[in-house]
Amino acid sequence: MSAFSQLDPLLRRNLLILFTAGLLFWAGLASLLPTLPLYIEDIGGDRHQVGIVMGAFAIGLLASRPSLARLADARGRKVVLLIGMAAIAFAPLGYLATGSIPLLIVIRAFHGLSIAAFALAYSALVVDFSPPHQRGELIGYMSLVNPMGLAIGPALGGYLQEWLNYDAVFIMSFAMGIVGLICTAYVQDAPHLVSPTAAIAAQAAERKKAAFWRLLVSDRVRVPALIMLMVGLAFGTLSTFAPLYVREVGISVNVGLFYTAAAIASFSIRLISGPGSDRYGRGVFITLSVVLYTASMLMLWQTQNDTMFLMAAVLQGAGSGTLIPMVAALMADRSYADERGRIFGVCMTGFDLGIALAGPFLGAIADQTGITALFGLCGGMTFVGLLVFLLFSSKDVAHSLRFATGRERDMYAVD
Repeated sequence: MSAFSQLDPLLRRNLLILFTAGLLFWAGLASLLPTLPLYIEDIGGDRHQVGIVMGAFAIGLLASRPSLARLADARGRKVVLLIGMAAIAFAPLGYLATGSIPLLIVIRAFHGLSIAAFALAYSALVVDFSPPHQRGELIGYMSLVNPMGLAIGPALGGYLQEWLNYDAVFIMSFAMGIVGLICTAYVQDAPHLVSPTAAIAAQAAERKKAAFWRLLVSDRVRVPALIMLMVGLAFGTLSTFAPLYVREVGISVNVGLFYTAAAIASFSIRLISGPGSDRYGRGVFITLSVVLYTASMLMLWQTQNDTMFLMAAVLQGAGSGTLIPMVAALMADRSYADERGRIFGVCMTGFDLGIALAGPFLGAIADQTGITALFGLCGGMTFVGLLVFLLFSSKDVAHSLRFATGRERDMYAVD
Protein backbone atom coordinates (compact mmCIF):
# COMPACT_ATOMS: atom_id res chain seq x y z
CA MET A 1 0.00 0.00 0.00
CA SER A 2 2.99 2.32 -0.57
CA ALA A 3 0.96 4.41 -3.02
CA PHE A 4 -1.39 5.52 -0.21
CA SER A 5 1.43 6.35 2.21
CA GLN A 6 2.81 8.90 -0.26
CA LEU A 7 -0.49 10.80 -0.60
CA ASP A 8 -1.48 13.93 1.28
CA PRO A 9 -3.44 13.10 4.50
CA LEU A 10 -6.52 15.02 3.34
CA LEU A 11 -6.45 13.16 0.06
CA ARG A 12 -6.16 9.83 1.86
CA ARG A 13 -9.19 10.76 3.98
CA ASN A 14 -11.18 11.66 0.87
CA LEU A 15 -10.26 8.38 -0.78
CA LEU A 16 -11.25 6.47 2.36
CA ILE A 17 -14.71 8.08 2.34
CA LEU A 18 -14.98 7.36 -1.38
CA PHE A 19 -13.94 3.74 -0.75
CA THR A 20 -16.62 3.34 1.94
CA ALA A 21 -19.29 4.76 -0.36
CA GLY A 22 -18.15 2.42 -3.13
CA LEU A 23 -18.29 -0.60 -0.84
CA LEU A 24 -21.87 0.21 0.16
CA PHE A 25 -22.79 0.81 -3.47
CA TRP A 26 -21.58 -2.58 -4.69
CA ALA A 27 -22.86 -4.49 -1.66
CA GLY A 28 -26.31 -2.94 -2.04
CA LEU A 29 -26.39 -3.66 -5.76
CA ALA A 30 -25.01 -7.21 -5.44
CA SER A 31 -27.38 -8.20 -2.63
CA LEU A 32 -30.10 -8.58 -5.30
CA LEU A 33 -28.08 -10.80 -7.67
CA PRO A 34 -29.04 -14.18 -6.15
CA THR A 35 -32.60 -13.16 -5.29
CA LEU A 36 -34.12 -10.94 -7.98
CA PRO A 37 -34.21 -13.60 -10.76
CA LEU A 38 -35.88 -16.02 -8.34
CA TYR A 39 -38.33 -13.30 -7.27
CA ILE A 40 -39.31 -12.66 -10.90
CA GLU A 41 -39.83 -16.37 -11.51
CA ASP A 42 -41.77 -16.83 -8.27
CA ILE A 43 -44.26 -14.08 -9.19
CA GLY A 44 -44.99 -15.86 -12.48
CA GLY A 45 -42.29 -14.84 -14.93
CA ASP A 46 -40.84 -17.37 -17.37
CA ARG A 47 -37.14 -17.51 -18.27
CA HIS A 48 -37.57 -15.13 -21.16
CA GLN A 49 -39.27 -12.59 -18.88
CA VAL A 50 -36.53 -13.05 -16.28
CA GLY A 51 -34.04 -12.19 -19.00
CA ILE A 52 -36.04 -9.15 -20.13
CA VAL A 53 -36.37 -7.72 -16.61
CA MET A 54 -32.73 -8.33 -15.71
CA GLY A 55 -31.55 -7.06 -19.08
CA ALA A 56 -33.56 -3.84 -18.65
CA PHE A 57 -30.84 -2.81 -16.19
CA ALA A 58 -28.53 -2.23 -19.14
CA ILE A 59 -31.17 -0.19 -20.97
CA GLY A 60 -30.85 2.40 -18.22
CA LEU A 61 -27.08 2.14 -18.51
CA LEU A 62 -27.01 2.67 -22.25
CA ALA A 63 -29.56 5.48 -22.27
CA SER A 64 -27.85 7.48 -19.54
CA ARG A 65 -24.13 6.89 -20.27
CA PRO A 66 -23.61 9.77 -22.76
CA SER A 67 -25.29 12.49 -20.70
CA LEU A 68 -23.76 11.32 -17.41
CA ALA A 69 -20.29 11.11 -18.96
CA ARG A 70 -20.59 14.67 -20.27
CA LEU A 71 -21.92 15.81 -16.89
CA ALA A 72 -18.93 14.24 -15.10
CA ASP A 73 -16.52 16.18 -17.33
CA ALA A 74 -18.46 19.45 -17.25
CA ARG A 75 -19.78 19.68 -13.69
CA GLY A 76 -17.44 17.41 -11.75
CA ARG A 77 -17.54 13.82 -10.58
CA LYS A 78 -19.40 14.29 -7.29
CA VAL A 79 -22.80 15.20 -8.71
CA VAL A 80 -22.69 12.05 -10.85
CA LEU A 81 -21.67 9.97 -7.82
CA LEU A 82 -24.75 11.25 -5.98
CA ILE A 83 -27.05 10.35 -8.88
CA GLY A 84 -25.72 6.80 -8.95
CA MET A 85 -26.01 6.27 -5.22
CA ALA A 86 -29.55 7.66 -5.18
CA ALA A 87 -30.55 5.06 -7.81
CA ILE A 88 -29.06 2.29 -5.66
CA ALA A 89 -30.99 3.51 -2.62
CA PHE A 90 -34.45 3.96 -4.12
CA ALA A 91 -34.74 1.25 -6.81
CA PRO A 92 -35.17 -1.55 -4.20
CA LEU A 93 -38.26 0.26 -2.88
CA GLY A 94 -39.74 -0.09 -6.37
CA TYR A 95 -39.14 -3.85 -6.36
CA LEU A 96 -40.73 -3.99 -2.91
CA ALA A 97 -43.83 -2.13 -4.06
CA THR A 98 -44.78 -4.14 -7.16
CA GLY A 99 -45.17 -7.64 -8.50
CA SER A 100 -45.94 -6.52 -12.06
CA ILE A 101 -43.50 -7.62 -14.77
CA PRO A 102 -43.92 -4.41 -16.87
CA LEU A 103 -43.33 -2.20 -13.83
CA LEU A 104 -40.32 -4.29 -12.82
CA ILE A 105 -38.85 -3.63 -16.27
CA VAL A 106 -39.19 0.13 -15.71
CA ILE A 107 -37.71 -0.03 -12.22
CA ARG A 108 -34.86 -2.22 -13.39
CA ALA A 109 -34.04 0.29 -16.14
CA PHE A 110 -33.99 3.08 -13.53
CA HIS A 111 -31.69 0.89 -11.43
CA GLY A 112 -29.30 0.85 -14.39
CA LEU A 113 -28.60 4.54 -13.82
CA SER A 114 -26.61 3.47 -10.77
CA ILE A 115 -23.61 1.91 -12.51
CA ALA A 116 -23.76 4.38 -15.40
CA ALA A 117 -23.31 7.18 -12.88
CA PHE A 118 -21.46 5.91 -9.84
CA ALA A 119 -18.96 3.51 -11.41
CA LEU A 120 -18.02 6.00 -14.12
CA ALA A 121 -17.54 8.93 -11.73
CA TYR A 122 -15.79 6.75 -9.14
CA SER A 123 -13.21 5.53 -11.66
CA ALA A 124 -12.64 9.02 -13.08
CA LEU A 125 -12.19 10.54 -9.62
CA VAL A 126 -9.68 7.87 -8.57
CA VAL A 127 -7.67 8.53 -11.72
CA ASP A 128 -7.88 12.30 -11.12
CA PHE A 129 -6.08 11.76 -7.81
CA SER A 130 -3.58 9.15 -9.06
CA PRO A 131 -0.02 9.99 -10.13
CA PRO A 132 0.53 8.45 -13.62
CA HIS A 133 3.39 6.21 -12.45
CA GLN A 134 1.15 4.71 -9.70
CA ARG A 135 -2.11 4.79 -11.61
CA GLY A 136 -2.54 1.03 -11.97
CA GLU A 137 -1.71 0.43 -8.32
CA LEU A 138 -4.18 2.99 -6.94
CA ILE A 139 -6.93 1.93 -9.35
CA GLY A 140 -6.31 -1.67 -8.28
CA TYR A 141 -6.61 -0.87 -4.59
CA MET A 142 -9.60 1.47 -4.91
CA SER A 143 -11.39 -1.00 -7.18
CA LEU A 144 -11.36 -3.54 -4.34
CA VAL A 145 -14.78 -2.15 -3.41
CA ASN A 146 -16.21 -4.21 -6.25
CA PRO A 147 -15.11 -7.70 -5.12
CA MET A 148 -15.66 -6.84 -1.47
CA GLY A 149 -19.20 -5.68 -2.22
CA LEU A 150 -19.79 -8.73 -4.40
CA ALA A 151 -18.58 -10.93 -1.55
CA ILE A 152 -20.76 -9.33 1.10
CA GLY A 153 -23.92 -8.44 -0.84
CA PRO A 154 -24.92 -11.76 -2.47
CA ALA A 155 -24.17 -13.74 0.68
CA LEU A 156 -26.33 -11.41 2.76
CA GLY A 157 -29.07 -11.29 0.14
CA GLY A 158 -29.13 -15.04 -0.46
CA TYR A 159 -29.26 -16.03 3.20
CA LEU A 160 -31.65 -13.22 4.19
CA GLN A 161 -34.10 -14.39 1.54
CA GLU A 162 -33.87 -17.95 2.85
CA TRP A 163 -34.29 -16.95 6.50
CA LEU A 164 -36.96 -14.25 6.00
CA ASN A 165 -38.32 -13.20 2.60
CA TYR A 166 -37.71 -11.05 -0.47
CA ASP A 167 -38.99 -7.91 1.27
CA ALA A 168 -36.17 -8.11 3.83
CA VAL A 169 -33.59 -8.20 1.02
CA PHE A 170 -35.08 -5.12 -0.68
CA ILE A 171 -35.14 -3.19 2.61
CA MET A 172 -31.52 -4.09 3.35
CA SER A 173 -30.43 -2.93 -0.10
CA PHE A 174 -32.30 0.36 0.43
CA ALA A 175 -30.59 0.90 3.80
CA MET A 176 -27.13 0.34 2.30
CA GLY A 177 -27.90 2.88 -0.39
CA ILE A 178 -29.01 5.54 2.10
CA VAL A 179 -25.86 5.17 4.20
CA GLY A 180 -23.80 5.28 1.01
CA LEU A 181 -25.61 8.44 -0.06
CA ILE A 182 -24.59 10.10 3.20
CA CYS A 183 -20.96 9.07 2.68
CA THR A 184 -21.01 10.33 -0.91
CA ALA A 185 -22.13 13.76 0.30
CA TYR A 186 -18.75 14.11 2.05
CA VAL A 187 -16.64 13.17 -1.00
CA GLN A 188 -14.63 16.06 -2.47
CA ASP A 189 -14.09 16.58 -6.19
CA ALA A 190 -10.52 16.69 -7.50
CA PRO A 191 -9.25 20.30 -7.57
CA HIS A 192 -7.88 21.83 -10.75
CA LEU A 193 -4.36 22.38 -9.52
CA VAL A 194 -2.84 23.80 -12.72
CA SER A 195 -4.25 26.54 -14.91
CA PRO A 196 -3.96 25.45 -18.54
CA THR A 197 -2.01 27.44 -21.08
CA ALA A 198 -3.85 28.93 -24.04
CA ALA A 199 -2.68 26.10 -26.31
CA ILE A 200 -3.76 23.39 -23.87
CA ALA A 201 -7.10 25.14 -23.33
CA ALA A 202 -7.67 25.25 -27.09
CA GLN A 203 -6.90 21.53 -27.40
CA ALA A 204 -9.32 20.79 -24.55
CA ALA A 205 -12.03 22.80 -26.29
CA GLU A 206 -11.53 20.73 -29.44
CA ARG A 207 -11.79 17.51 -27.48
CA LYS A 208 -15.05 18.64 -25.90
CA LYS A 209 -16.52 19.01 -29.38
CA ALA A 210 -15.90 15.34 -30.13
CA ALA A 211 -19.21 13.49 -30.27
CA PHE A 212 -19.64 10.84 -27.57
CA TRP A 213 -20.41 8.05 -30.02
CA ARG A 214 -17.61 9.10 -32.41
CA LEU A 215 -15.13 8.20 -29.68
CA LEU A 216 -16.38 4.61 -29.83
CA VAL A 217 -14.82 4.01 -33.26
CA SER A 218 -11.54 5.78 -32.44
CA ASP A 219 -8.34 3.73 -32.33
CA ARG A 220 -7.98 4.37 -28.59
CA VAL A 221 -11.36 2.89 -27.64
CA ARG A 222 -12.68 0.57 -30.35
CA VAL A 223 -10.95 -2.70 -29.41
CA PRO A 224 -11.25 -2.34 -25.59
CA ALA A 225 -14.96 -1.59 -26.05
CA LEU A 226 -15.37 -4.74 -28.17
CA ILE A 227 -13.62 -6.82 -25.50
CA MET A 228 -15.98 -5.36 -22.91
CA LEU A 229 -18.94 -6.30 -25.15
CA MET A 230 -17.88 -9.95 -25.25
CA VAL A 231 -17.26 -10.09 -21.51
CA GLY A 232 -20.48 -8.14 -20.88
CA LEU A 233 -22.44 -10.87 -22.71
CA ALA A 234 -20.83 -13.50 -20.48
CA PHE A 235 -21.32 -11.48 -17.30
CA GLY A 236 -24.91 -10.65 -18.22
CA THR A 237 -25.65 -14.33 -18.77
CA LEU A 238 -24.07 -15.23 -15.45
CA SER A 239 -25.77 -12.52 -13.41
CA THR A 240 -29.16 -13.20 -15.00
CA PHE A 241 -29.26 -16.98 -15.08
CA ALA A 242 -26.91 -18.24 -12.35
CA PRO A 243 -29.69 -18.83 -9.77
CA LEU A 244 -31.82 -20.65 -12.37
CA TYR A 245 -28.74 -22.56 -13.57
CA VAL A 246 -28.22 -23.91 -10.04
CA ARG A 247 -31.80 -25.16 -10.05
CA GLU A 248 -31.43 -26.73 -13.51
CA VAL A 249 -28.12 -28.52 -12.87
CA GLY A 250 -28.94 -29.54 -9.31
CA ILE A 251 -25.99 -27.86 -7.61
CA SER A 252 -26.40 -28.06 -3.82
CA VAL A 253 -24.27 -24.97 -3.08
CA ASN A 254 -26.14 -21.74 -2.25
CA VAL A 255 -25.77 -19.53 -5.31
CA GLY A 256 -24.65 -16.66 -3.09
CA LEU A 257 -21.44 -18.62 -2.44
CA PHE A 258 -20.64 -18.49 -6.17
CA TYR A 259 -20.51 -14.70 -5.99
CA THR A 260 -18.57 -14.84 -2.73
CA ALA A 261 -15.93 -17.20 -4.19
CA ALA A 262 -15.68 -15.01 -7.30
CA ALA A 263 -15.31 -11.91 -5.14
CA ILE A 264 -12.52 -13.42 -3.04
CA ALA A 265 -10.61 -14.31 -6.21
CA SER A 266 -11.29 -10.85 -7.65
CA PHE A 267 -10.03 -9.20 -4.46
CA SER A 268 -6.84 -11.26 -4.38
CA ILE A 269 -5.90 -10.77 -8.03
CA ARG A 270 -6.23 -6.97 -7.84
CA LEU A 271 -3.50 -6.79 -5.22
CA ILE A 272 -1.15 -8.19 -7.85
CA SER A 273 -2.46 -6.93 -11.17
CA GLY A 274 -2.62 -3.22 -10.27
CA PRO A 275 1.03 -2.74 -9.26
CA GLY A 276 2.12 -5.28 -11.89
CA SER A 277 0.48 -3.34 -14.71
CA ASP A 278 2.45 -0.20 -13.80
CA ARG A 279 5.61 -2.24 -14.34
CA TYR A 280 4.74 -4.62 -17.18
CA GLY A 281 1.95 -2.76 -18.97
CA ARG A 282 -1.82 -3.20 -19.16
CA GLY A 283 -1.87 -5.46 -22.22
CA VAL A 284 -0.58 -8.70 -20.71
CA PHE A 285 -3.03 -8.46 -17.80
CA ILE A 286 -5.98 -7.83 -20.11
CA THR A 287 -4.96 -10.90 -22.13
CA LEU A 288 -4.76 -12.99 -18.96
CA SER A 289 -8.15 -11.75 -17.78
CA VAL A 290 -9.94 -12.79 -20.98
CA VAL A 291 -8.24 -16.21 -20.86
CA LEU A 292 -9.53 -16.70 -17.31
CA TYR A 293 -13.04 -15.55 -18.26
CA THR A 294 -13.13 -17.97 -21.18
CA ALA A 295 -11.99 -20.86 -18.99
CA SER A 296 -14.68 -19.97 -16.44
CA MET A 297 -17.49 -20.02 -18.98
CA LEU A 298 -16.34 -23.33 -20.46
CA MET A 299 -16.10 -24.86 -17.00
CA LEU A 300 -19.67 -23.79 -16.20
CA TRP A 301 -20.73 -25.37 -19.49
CA GLN A 302 -19.23 -28.67 -18.35
CA THR A 303 -19.95 -28.42 -14.60
CA GLN A 304 -21.01 -31.69 -13.03
CA ASN A 305 -20.53 -31.06 -9.31
CA ASP A 306 -20.20 -28.41 -6.62
CA THR A 307 -16.40 -28.31 -6.80
CA MET A 308 -16.33 -27.46 -10.52
CA PHE A 309 -19.03 -24.85 -9.93
CA LEU A 310 -16.94 -23.05 -7.30
CA MET A 311 -13.75 -23.41 -9.36
CA ALA A 312 -15.55 -21.67 -12.22
CA ALA A 313 -16.47 -18.92 -9.77
CA VAL A 314 -12.81 -18.44 -8.83
CA LEU A 315 -11.76 -18.22 -12.48
CA GLN A 316 -14.57 -15.78 -13.28
CA GLY A 317 -13.69 -13.62 -10.29
CA ALA A 318 -10.00 -13.55 -11.19
CA GLY A 319 -10.84 -12.65 -14.79
CA SER A 320 -13.25 -9.91 -13.84
CA GLY A 321 -10.99 -8.58 -11.09
CA THR A 322 -8.18 -8.17 -13.58
CA LEU A 323 -10.13 -6.93 -16.60
CA ILE A 324 -12.22 -4.08 -15.18
CA PRO A 325 -9.39 -2.18 -13.40
CA MET A 326 -6.99 -2.83 -16.30
CA VAL A 327 -9.41 -1.43 -18.87
CA ALA A 328 -10.01 1.57 -16.59
CA ALA A 329 -6.25 2.12 -16.32
CA LEU A 330 -5.84 1.66 -20.08
CA MET A 331 -8.53 4.25 -20.81
CA ALA A 332 -6.92 6.61 -18.30
CA ASP A 333 -3.60 6.18 -20.11
CA ARG A 334 -5.31 6.95 -23.41
CA SER A 335 -7.29 10.04 -22.34
CA TYR A 336 -6.88 13.59 -21.06
CA ALA A 337 -8.51 14.69 -17.81
CA ASP A 338 -11.11 16.88 -19.56
CA GLU A 339 -12.40 13.93 -21.65
CA ARG A 340 -11.91 11.12 -19.14
CA GLY A 341 -15.57 10.80 -18.22
CA ARG A 342 -16.59 10.43 -21.87
CA ILE A 343 -13.77 8.00 -22.68
CA PHE A 344 -14.65 5.80 -19.69
CA GLY A 345 -18.32 6.04 -20.54
CA VAL A 346 -18.03 5.10 -24.20
CA CYS A 347 -15.67 2.18 -23.50
CA MET A 348 -17.96 0.75 -20.83
CA THR A 349 -20.87 1.03 -23.26
CA GLY A 350 -19.61 -2.23 -24.73
CA PHE A 351 -20.05 -3.90 -21.35
CA ASP A 352 -23.50 -2.32 -20.95
CA LEU A 353 -24.62 -3.52 -24.36
CA GLY A 354 -23.45 -7.04 -23.58
CA ILE A 355 -25.51 -7.10 -20.39
CA ALA A 356 -28.51 -5.66 -22.24
CA LEU A 357 -28.36 -8.33 -24.95
CA ALA A 358 -27.62 -11.26 -22.65
CA GLY A 359 -30.92 -11.21 -20.78
CA PRO A 360 -33.59 -11.02 -23.51
CA PHE A 361 -31.73 -12.65 -26.42
CA LEU A 362 -29.91 -15.42 -24.61
CA GLY A 363 -32.98 -15.91 -22.42
CA ALA A 364 -34.94 -16.81 -25.55
CA ILE A 365 -32.22 -19.32 -26.47
CA ALA A 366 -32.31 -20.77 -22.96
CA ASP A 367 -36.00 -21.60 -23.36
CA GLN A 368 -35.02 -23.85 -26.28
CA THR A 369 -31.65 -25.28 -25.23
CA GLY A 370 -31.53 -24.98 -21.45
CA ILE A 371 -29.29 -22.65 -19.50
CA THR A 372 -26.16 -24.82 -19.47
CA ALA A 373 -25.59 -24.42 -23.22
CA LEU A 374 -25.48 -20.63 -22.84
CA PHE A 375 -22.17 -20.81 -21.00
CA GLY A 376 -20.55 -22.76 -23.82
CA LEU A 377 -21.73 -20.04 -26.20
CA CYS A 378 -20.34 -17.34 -23.89
CA GLY A 379 -16.99 -19.14 -23.73
CA GLY A 380 -16.83 -19.02 -27.50
CA MET A 381 -17.61 -15.30 -27.56
CA THR A 382 -14.96 -14.39 -24.99
CA PHE A 383 -12.43 -16.50 -26.95
CA VAL A 384 -13.23 -14.39 -30.02
CA GLY A 385 -12.61 -11.32 -27.86
CA LEU A 386 -9.22 -12.73 -26.89
CA LEU A 387 -8.23 -13.15 -30.54
CA VAL A 388 -9.36 -9.61 -31.35
CA PHE A 389 -7.23 -8.18 -28.53
CA LEU A 390 -4.16 -10.20 -29.51
CA LEU A 391 -4.37 -9.09 -33.14
CA PHE A 392 -5.86 -5.57 -33.10
CA SER A 393 -5.13 -3.88 -29.76
CA SER A 394 -2.40 -1.64 -31.20
CA LYS A 395 -1.47 -0.02 -34.52
CA ASP A 396 -0.91 -3.27 -36.41
CA VAL A 397 -0.76 -7.02 -35.76
CA ALA A 398 2.92 -7.08 -34.80
CA HIS A 399 2.56 -4.19 -32.33
CA SER A 400 -0.68 -5.71 -31.01
CA LEU A 401 0.92 -9.07 -30.24
CA ARG A 402 3.80 -7.39 -28.43
CA PHE A 403 1.50 -5.10 -26.44
CA ALA A 404 -0.93 -7.91 -25.55
CA THR A 405 1.94 -10.05 -24.25
CA GLY A 406 3.68 -7.34 -22.24
CA ARG A 407 6.61 -6.79 -24.58
CA GLU A 408 5.77 -3.25 -25.73
CA ARG A 409 4.30 -0.05 -24.32
CA ASP A 410 0.84 1.19 -25.32
CA MET A 411 1.18 3.07 -28.62
CA TYR A 412 -2.03 5.03 -27.93
CA ALA A 413 -1.13 6.31 -24.45
CA VAL A 414 -1.23 10.11 -24.14
CA ASP A 415 0.97 10.35 -21.00
